[in-house]
Amino acid sequence: MIRWTSLFVDRPRERFAVAAEFWTAVTGTGLSPRRGAYGEFATLLPDAAVADPYVRLQGVGAWDDGTRGAHIDFHVEDVAGFAARAVREGAEIVGEYDDYVVLASPGGQAFCSVEWNGESRRPDTHAGTRLDQICLDITPEIYEKETEFWSAVTGWPLLIAPRAEYRAVQAPAGRLPVRLLLQRLDEPREAGAHIDLAAADRAASAAAHEALGATVVGVFEHWTVLRDPSGGVYCLTDRDPATSLMEG
Repeated sequence: MIRWTSLFVDRPRERFAVAAEFWTAVTGTGLSPRRGAYGEFATLLPDAAVADPYVRLQGVGAWDDGTRGAHIDFHVEDVAGFAARAVREGAEIVGEYDDYVVLASPGGQAFCSVEWNGESRRPDTHAGTRLDQICLDITPEIYEKETEFWSAVTGWPLLIAPRAEYRAVQAPAGRLPVRLLLQRLDEPREAGAHIDLAAADRAASAAAHEALGATVVGVFEHWTVLRDPSGGVYCLTDRDPATSLMEG
């Protein structure tokens, strides 16, 4: 059983400080001390009295213009058992460590099986937004296989969205901080992912993010694509920050 989910914002190692400054401001969090052999990891810390952390920042050594900018961790009581289940469903183990296992989906999307440490309190919204979703950008020829994989490995039902290019796996309502959206791309590309924020007032949030150094890439009917100061692409969406669901 998945007890908690964490979202990793993956950004170029040389732009780590810039990314940390932006994402702590956007989420209203503090930054933990950096850790790892190269100081490549840090956690965005909410108020410890009311919430548990679920967003982390990773400095990566290679960069491809923001197309591989995020991954998800599944917090479980049996790390090896969850990893074995993922392998049975078609994943590949990339690396095994003391308390976590790095895997890749059949389509090449990285994710981790990590130890659950009692996290249960989802942070509140901040400035009318909630960073609450990872969107997997999936090449069309493996979309069916990849969406079936994510439903099977999580044990969550697969939902078909009104737009044909989107599906989602439905996590238990209100309990976990990160949703998983599956987007079918128009053309083949390497596996990648980006993060989404639910926004009560998308235009106002976009302006606030621009003031912090983000750049608007495109504005669409229900979402706005931005690039953060460290180069990563992400989206603001019209979903309700309280429920993470699209209204109407």
